[in-house]
Amino acid sequence: MLDMRRRELLSLLGGAAAAWPLAARAQQAARLPRLGVLLLSTPQADPQMETARRALRDLGYVEGHNLAIEYRYAEGRPERLPDLAADLVRLKPDVLFVLGGDVTPAAVKATQTIPIVFTSSADPVRLGFVASLARPGGNATGITLLLDELASKRLELLKQAAPRISRVGFLWNPDHADNELPEAERAAASLGIELKPLTVRGPADFDGAFMAATQARVDALYVVSSRLTLQNLGRILNFAAENRL
Repeated sequence: MLDMRRRELLSLLGGAAAAWPLAARAQQAARLPRLGVLLLSTPQADPQMETARRALRDLGYVEGHNLAIEYRYAEGRPERLPDLAADLVRLKPDVLFVLGGDVTPAAVKATQTIPIVFTSSADPVRLGFVASLARPGGNATGITLLLDELASKRLELLKQAAPRISRVGFLWNPDHADNELPEAERAAASLGIELKPLTVRGPADFDGAFMAATQARVDALYVVSSRLTLQNLGRILNFAAENRL
């Protein structure tokens, strides 16, 4: 998956690099191409940032040598993102690079002219980032990892691996824009599985979701990928192991 992301980042950032001013590339000492980066966490804590740096190096761009990167990061506080995005826009970078569907709205609202490259596991069309996946339009484009169509396959594989399961806890964040729940519900009905939605909107919701899963006596967990579930993957795995799910 990381290799795929890296290839896609190469393509996207390569296209963005083509828009960087020719004068800047010809006179790097006077004006380096400038990339603005907006993060929810920090450059050190976000693993995608290192993938992006490697992709840029593969394109011949090295931070501090022939590329200037301006970072703005919210340190886990999403309420700071609009101000940080506005601050980046004031610097007039050639391209904005935004990591996460929960971060992208701040960048999209901050500028309609600076090119934006985003990564998101949510649906960028539903969130209003782009007009369509085929023709994004506007100034934003990016990578999206939608697993809606794989929902039925994931449940099928789960049923094959554990034929006796009848109740599956569906751990998801309803604020994450995707269609995975309805797809999973359709598949569950055909497989004779009862799907138990377990809602988490923040870290504090996991204990309640785990309690609901225990009370419902679920046989397995289906975890929808999002920043929230990935950041709490250790807790999810511990719960699954303790309850032999």
